[in-house]
Amino acid sequence: MKGLLIILSVLTGILGGEYNAKTLSVAEQDSILAVSGQTSAVSGRYRLEKENAQKIFRHSEVADWFIVDTMRHTRKQLGGGPVRDAIMSPNGRYVAFAKGNNLYVHKLDFGTEVAVTKDENPDIINGVADWLYEEEFATTALFAWSPDSKSLAFVRLDETEVPTFSWEAYLMNEGVSELGNERYPQYSRIESLRYPKAGCANAKASVCVYDVATKGILTLKDLTNERVSDVYFPRLKWKDENTLMVLRVNRDQTKMEVFACNAKSTVASLWYREESKKYFVDYSLFDEWQWLSDGRVIVLSEQDGWRQAYLYKNDGTQVRALTPEGIDVTAIYGVNAQTQTLYYQAAATPSTRQIYAVGFKKSVISNQLSEGEGFWSARFDKEATRAVFCYQSFDTPNTYSLCKVDGVKCKVERTIADNKEVQEAWQANELPEPELMNINGLEAMLMMPNEGVSELVNEGKRPLVVMHYSGPASQRVLNRWRKKFEYALVEAGYAVLIVDPRGSDCKGRAWRNETYMSLGQKEADDLIMAAKEMAKRDDIDGERMAIMGWSYGGYQTLFTMSQKNHPFKAGVAIAPVTDWRLYDSAYTERYMRRPQVNARGYEEASLLSRAKDLTGSVLIIHGTADDNVHAQHTWQYIDALVQADKQFEMQIYTDDNHHLRKGNNAQHMHNRVLNFLRKAL
Repeated sequence: MKGLLIILSVLTGILGGEYNAKTLSVAEQDSILAVSGQTSAVSGRYRLEKENAQKIFRHSEVADWFIVDTMRHTRKQLGGGPVRDAIMSPNGRYVAFAKGNNLYVHKLDFGTEVAVTKDENPDIINGVADWLYEEEFATTALFAWSPDSKSLAFVRLDETEVPTFSWEAYLMNEGVSELGNERYPQYSRIESLRYPKAGCANAKASVCVYDVATKGILTLKDLTNERVSDVYFPRLKWKDENTLMVLRVNRDQTKMEVFACNAKSTVASLWYREESKKYFVDYSLFDEWQWLSDGRVIVLSEQDGWRQAYLYKNDGTQVRALTPEGIDVTAIYGVNAQTQTLYYQAAATPSTRQIYAVGFKKSVISNQLSEGEGFWSARFDKEATRAVFCYQSFDTPNTYSLCKVDGVKCKVERTIADNKEVQEAWQANELPEPELMNINGLEAMLMMPNEGVSELVNEGKRPLVVMHYSGPASQRVLNRWRKKFEYALVEAGYAVLIVDPRGSDCKGRAWRNETYMSLGQKEADDLIMAAKEMAKRDDIDGERMAIMGWSYGGYQTLFTMSQKNHPFKAGVAIAPVTDWRLYDSAYTERYMRRPQVNARGYEEASLLSRAKDLTGSVLIIHGTADDNVHAQHTWQYIDALVQADKQFEMQIYTDDNHHLRKGNNAQHMHNRVLNFLRKAL
């Protein structure tokens, strides 16, 4: 068992399947530079190289960035020390980067650096994300160069009114302790960060534009007036050298607006608006929009009930939908302007992905370019004439092919990498692959141990572990190469069911919003139903079933085990949310709105009031330095369990975060879970 767990942890680092750019010819590398996987940025004479990256939070990092002059063969450090998010200008003459909470521009022609902002207040952040933007809007850099490299747009965040969350740290961060030990200090220390919880004050955001020549900064005041102040600006995108497209999302995330802003006059004109009274509006679809050279725009939206690609005129008028109803588009890859063809990825079925092409003419229907059941993705060159297709499935690791595309047709030129060695190494474990199934409308997949694994068999029946995440718009049931902890459970003799309850992705907007404003209950009903259906099988022991989840999955595990009719003998909740009033504003309010307007929804979703109803053996796991789901969730919940006289098991990891990967923690946790399940089942 331990050997398999080690293999899993090692393979996790290589199964992403990046291919080696050296396998491509020079021409091929030029045409698909976006998929080369390089960790440096190249622009003519200069190249940026990154070293010694150190994580800040989940995505952000500081690193040593170096400017390499390929003509003079020199190498100079950017910013004189660790910096964040170095981005070269389109003309290759400047590099913008963040140091501390301020933005800087390095002028490559002269080797000098200019401070764009000079705020000394630690609560003012220029151009980079605070914790909330990074975690819930999937970004670290909130600045962007204009196409002519004359302007730098950025978001300014004022965190002055955002409450601070603190936790105690017990291990050495760096250096040597007073006791002469490199790990264990004599005294603890307090760590803290600005963290807006549901209903609390967010950072005040504004959008600014810096003029490289004059060094002046203009604020786009039309975007944040007295009427509209509590908003998010998660994306900036230049349409041309004078027009900045700004994405603005209201606090409840029920309205998404795109403004065309004149960078010189600061006048902002509303270009696109989408609003819903019933659902949240998905800001992330903006990332897939494509601006065409003639001014038209490909817009991805779920305004008609499914994620579809629409063609819009330059003035923001919709022409028509390009992709069919009844199927969710999951990515837009590019547009060939000459053939007027759009290339995109869509969920042919909820558990699969295929690649399609469709022409702009109304008479042209979508043509599927990929072949074979599984998970297809792609990267296209700028002109959308060539692409790298990636295929994977339960039993096939990432396989990359170089393709030539022409209109709605595609020709595979050659295979770049097939990862056969990885596939053969994995197959040597002789572990079963998942079986896709549908349980009363729920997508699921079942993994049964091999017949030779008999230790846990009782009268021909095996114990079942239901693994899930269950969060809104998420998916775990996917026909892709994914080798994680469920395989260790299967090797140990457990049957494993992975299931996506209501609220999951790629089944239309209404399904995604089934749990809107009322998290917990419908997901619990679905998980209970799926487990009871599995208990009807001759090879599943309905008296020995467990449920396991992480983060939202940990929350849902405890919520489900607090239902009177649940069939689970045991549950594992890792880093669980226990009350949504304790979680961050952007995520929670996206699906629940604010506690001030949905007090009943928050109360009914809370585990603190349900502690008295918990039944079954429970193992709760948390890291004390979790900056995402704070250990506060667990501390308050176990107090509620104690007051209700409920027994439980716990595993705490000192100074570890939401991922629990420090040192030997992951290995220890896996073994802890296996030992708990063996005892409980």
